[in-house]
Formats: sequence, structure tokens, C-alpha cells
Amino acid sequence: MTKESKNELSSEQRKELLVTLKVRFEKNMNRHKGLEWAKIQTKLEANTEKLWSLNEMERTGGEPDVVAHDKMTGEYIFYDCSEESPKGRRSVCYDRKALESRKEHKPKDSAIDMAAAMGIELLTEEQYRELQKLGNFDTKTSSWIITPADIRKLGGAIFADYRYGNVFVYHNGAESYYAARAFRGLLRV
Repeated sequence: MTKESKNELSSEQRKELLVTLKVRFEKNMNRHKGLEWAKIQTKLEANTEKLWSLNEMERTGGEPDVVAHDKMTGEYIFYDCSEESPKGRRSVCYDRKALESRKEHKPKDSAIDMAAAMGIELLTEEQYRELQKLGNFDTKTSSWIITPADIRKLGGAIFADYRYGNVFVYHNGAESYYAARAFRGLLRV
């Protein structure tokens, strides 16, 4: 008998997740014109660790959906497509260094550490702007995005949101955290 890995879903969990993803895929065809669910499902079924990561995205409120197909690598790209920043990932600072720099009132985790534990990446500014072409996301919340090294070196981090018909990118101290700020991730399968 094989010992089940903590990053592995039971067959029932896999079935439930695939149904959820298929329903979301069919409901939001504007996000992935020209892509076929059957091909995506085949790829997902062959990558159980990626299914676990998608389940983590789902479990924390990200509502992952396919947004692109990389023809060079053959990978399907999933983004968190929840209307607002994922509820299960809010109130986190940017990274481990920021978390450790806080003397009191530390947040429960950091965006970079959480994403790594989930097996996903934070969106870049460019990816965040691409997401906003698919709908209006973060109209009441905001999301940490990958911060350039020169900004992070100086103690800052960047986040983005969508207001007044535009994407806004702002800065904050990397150690800051807010109830309305989480992070959006991506997964390549």
C-alpha cells in the first residue's frame, strides 16, 4: 500500500475539482476562446501535483480558470479569476523577509511563501493587466503582484487593483498587510 502524499488529492477530490473547473470553463468561454475542455482535462489528469495546486487555488477562494495556452510549451495557463482577491489569502504581507521584519502584529503568512507552498506563482504586472482584459477583477480589493528586485531591495512591494475603469499599480512597505489585500496566482499545466 502506498502512503498518500500530503500534496495529493483522493480520487473523489480529483473528480469534484474537475467538475468544478469544467463548469467554470464552460461558463466563461470568453476567457479561453478556441480551447477545448477535453484536452485540458487530459493534461490535468496526467499531472496530479498540478491538480493539487489547482485545488489549493480553489480552496482559498481563487476560482482558477484557463486563460491561455502556450503553444511553445503546450502548457495551459490558469489564473485566479475570482471577482475579488481570494478570501483565503488575505491579510498577508509580501514575503518572508517582510514577515520577519515585523516586531508585533505579524500577519499569518506572506504572499510569496503561501504561493510557493501552493505550487503557484504570483502574477506579474503584465499578467495582472492581461487578466483585467477578461473582466473586472479587484474592484473592491487589491492583490500583491511580483515586485521588481530594485523596489524590494528598498523595502517596498507593489500591488494592483481595478478602479474607475483602469488598472492601478501602487506601492507599500512589503511588511504591510490589509484585510482587503491578497494575491492572485498562476499555474502552468
